[in-house]
Amino acid sequence: MSKPEPYEAELERLQILLVEAQHWTIEQGRKTLIIFEGRDSAGKDGAIKRITEYMSPRQTRVVALPRPTERETSQWYFQRYVPHLPADSETVLFNRSWYNRGGVEPVMGFCTPAQYEQFLSDAPAFERILVDDGIVLIKLWLDISKAEQARRLAERVKDPLKRFKVSPLDAEAQARWKEYSKARDRMLDDTDHNHAPWTVVATDDKKSARLNIIRHILRSIGGPGAAAEAPDNDLVFRAPEANGRLAP
Repeated sequence: MSKPEPYEAELERLQILLVEAQHWTIEQGRKTLIIFEGRDSAGKDGAIKRITEYMSPRQTRVVALPRPTERETSQWYFQRYVPHLPADSETVLFNRSWYNRGGVEPVMGFCTPAQYEQFLSDAPAFERILVDDGIVLIKLWLDISKAEQARRLAERVKDPLKRFKVSPLDAEAQARWKEYSKARDRMLDDTDHNHAPWTVVATDDKKSARLNIIRHILRSIGGPGAAAEAPDNDLVFRAPEANGRLAP
């Protein structure tokens, strides 16, 4: 039998640690919430797939909400997300979250300027409530360069297995690149706070990004996860350290 590739071997080792760490969170009754945000094709789906592959199906949920209904648009903005928050012993991963209002919505005109400003003010207060109630909140921004995004978006169109990844908004991702960059910078500046900080991950190299995302999550969870090596500082860093390091 041939030896596994270095990436596959390290991924398996980290996935074993994830299983051990989740077993510990279940025993401890801990509530874990992981938010994945980033531009289209930044690698959210792939990272989530590797993270959840061997986790408990009963205590793990991936949430990717569709476009809000007419009724939901009339609710308190955070209301549609609250039912999906973790209970004791659960791990919930949001594949995009309330931070739609920090990026896609203002850029595409899906919310008013007043709603956007209100969100940036409310999000830290909302998250403080969650953390104070015992939720371990991990917020990840997956950053990708414009050239790599263009390559991945073009690849999607050609691959029939990636049909469900293709979106009418894909073209806007490149056309409105600068607007999305501006919204990203404002979001990270206004909603990074000590009780729920943003962690940025450079994702042009998918495999390195996945391994480092898992390392960061493990160390954030604690327990057996604390045995994981620290992520690569060149690829994973706090939002206040992002100046000059984000894709322009």
